[in-house]
Amino acid sequence: MSAPPRRVRLRPWLEAQVSSQRFPGLRWLDPGRRRFAIPWRHALWGDHGAPQAWAQETGRFREGQDEPDPAKWKANLRCALNKSRDFRLLFDGTKAAPLRPYKVYELCDRPPPAAPVTGDGGDRGALDTQHGGNLLPPFSSGCPMGPFVPPPLAAELGGTHGTPVELGSTHGTPELPPLGPPPACPLEAPLEHPIPNLLISPHMLPLTDLELQFQYRGRQVSVLTVSNAQGCRLFHGSLEPSAAQEELFGPPALEQVRFPAADAIPNEKQRFYTQQLLDALDRGLILELQGQDLFATRLCQCKVFWTGPCAARSAGPNPIEREKKTKLFSLEGFLNGLILFQKGQTTTPPPFEIFLCFGEEWPDQKPKEKKLITVQVVPVAARLLLEMFSGELSWSADSIPLHISHPDLKDKMVEQFKELHKLWQNQQRLPPPPPPPAPAAGAQPVSGPTAGTWVLPQ
Repeated sequence: MSAPPRRVRLRPWLEAQVSSQRFPGLRWLDPGRRRFAIPWRHALWGDHGAPQAWAQETGRFREGQDEPDPAKWKANLRCALNKSRDFRLLFDGTKAAPLRPYKVYELCDRPPPAAPVTGDGGDRGALDTQHGGNLLPPFSSGCPMGPFVPPPLAAELGGTHGTPVELGSTHGTPELPPLGPPPACPLEAPLEHPIPNLLISPHMLPLTDLELQFQYRGRQVSVLTVSNAQGCRLFHGSLEPSAAQEELFGPPALEQVRFPAADAIPNEKQRFYTQQLLDALDRGLILELQGQDLFATRLCQCKVFWTGPCAARSAGPNPIEREKKTKLFSLEGFLNGLILFQKGQTTTPPPFEIFLCFGEEWPDQKPKEKKLITVQVVPVAARLLLEMFSGELSWSADSIPLHISHPDLKDKMVEQFKELHKLWQNQQRLPPPPPPPAPAAGAQPVSGPTAGTWVLPQ
């Protein structure tokens, strides 16, 4: 049984890392040590730096014992920074054009929080998550929102003529001028029961973020997060889409995601058959976002089978018909299931993971680890909401049903978030559980999770 995450304060830990110059590119940007740059390269680039160190510091990664998960390391540190009131995001180079692989944060002055912190260094009630999207800074931050980056700072960080600057390099990195005094941060009285910002401001949810996990015969070969308001196209080949070829390859505005090459597969037979399937994926599979729903459209010759929360309940294989739009996930349905679970009206949390199997029937009698090519799709917003309530006791309470005549989709979404907000407030008002009785003399301690809790499957 793995040890629980350690409680570590993010601010003093991160300040020490910046000052130590231990990681290339992680450095102070002003003499007063108020603003710092942190490299934020894609997890697949192999530069894990501070995210890996934070995972080790909090006990979420033990070198030599746990499987490395760079995407998870980055997500955990990102969530810790976003949820902590000690930091304000000034510049996000991953959202800039051209892309700049770093972010700039500012330290905020706040009184010491009265509540204990979680393992990710955030405030009480803000649980650590594994989502891959970028949340906006919370509205309750200790610093004013204001413009994220003053124009002179953005220009200096971007180098000349918009060329991205590698902060870890000593060549071509401009010397930044003093940035002036940081804005004053008003002091706030700590809330008795902080409410997650995501429930008060649901627009902060990373609704367009999809985490994609590629596996070749059970071995994970790639993990990435796609943030695109339209969705993405999974394909293999060298043909790029264009407006004139939309009928062949789908809308060009989709994020274009290539399947990993089969060259690194050690088994010759497996590599041969995997390549056969990849060669049939030129046109690809489209994952398209419409409203709060996720749809799939198969364009490629390679047949695709799937399971997920919107899949029909059947014992046999479940194919995605070619050039026919298939609903894979509904956020509205997920929220309804989450509310029922939190009220104790269902015994299991709502599912949200989608499993795609390429070129082989699924589900069937074989385990998914035996399939040549599989992709797991995770709507990040759903996982974030579920983890927000993970570890809470499922409980029953009387509620007054809402009576709304002919609500549209937006009305339904608003009511669902209001309901989640109400549930969270009610949970904070529950009396604390009584302390466990002292063990009798000679009794053996019982290990394992606390009764009445549930944890997410790994």
